[in-house]
Amino acid sequence: MKNLLYKELALVVHPMFYLVPLTGALLLIPQWPYFVAMMYFFFITVPNVFQTARTANDIGFTVMLPVRKRDVVKARLYNVVFLEQVQIAVAAPFAARNNALYPEGNFLLDAGIAFFGLTFAMYGLFNLVFLPMFYKTAYKLGVPIIAAICACVLFAGAAETIALIVPGAAAVLDGIGPQALARQLPVLAAGIALFVLLSWLAYRVSARRFERVDL
Repeated sequence: MKNLLYKELALVVHPMFYLVPLTGALLLIPQWPYFVAMMYFFFITVPNVFQTARTANDIGFTVMLPVRKRDVVKARLYNVVFLEQVQIAVAAPFAARNNALYPEGNFLLDAGIAFFGLTFAMYGLFNLVFLPMFYKTAYKLGVPIIAAICACVLFAGAAETIALIVPGAAAVLDGIGPQALARQLPVLAAGIALFVLLSWLAYRVSARRFERVDL
C-alpha cells in the first residue's frame, strides 16, 4: 500500500497540480460566492490527474502488479483526499486574511469556520459521486466528473440559499468573529465527519465496482 501511495504522488500527480491550491487566494475577492474558489480542485486538478493516469494506462499497469484491486482504488482515494486537504489548508490563511480585510462580511456566506465545514462536506459529496461512477468502467471520465461537479454546485447553491432565506440558518452558517466561532465549530465538526463518512462510502462502492471490471 505504501508503494502504491508513493506511485500516486510521484508519478500520477504532476508537480504543477500542487499550484492549483493557490486558487484559494480568490477568497480575497470581496462580495462573491467563495465556494467557487474551492471548486477549482474539481475544474482543474481531478480531471487532469485522472486524464494523465488514463493516458499512461496507469490502472492497466498497476493491476498487473501483485496488489489487490481494492488497494488500487484506496491509493487513488487517498491521493484525492490528500489533494483536497491541501486545497483547504492553503485556502485557510487567505480566508483569515479576508476576514481581517472585510470585517463587514460577505453578502453570501462568509469565509468562516462554517464555510470550511461545508467545504469538507462538499468534497465528501464529490468523492461519493465521482469515484464510484468512474470505477464502474475505470476509464470513462467525462460523465462522472460532470455529474460530481453538478452535485457540488447544487450543494453550494443550496447552502447559500438556506443561509439567505431560512430563519436562524445565517446565525449558524454565516458571520465572522469570536461569537460566530462558537456557533460554527459544530458545523465544522459535522462537515469533517461527513467528509470522512462519504469518502469511506465512496471507497466501498468504488472498490466493489472495480472488482467487476475486466481489464
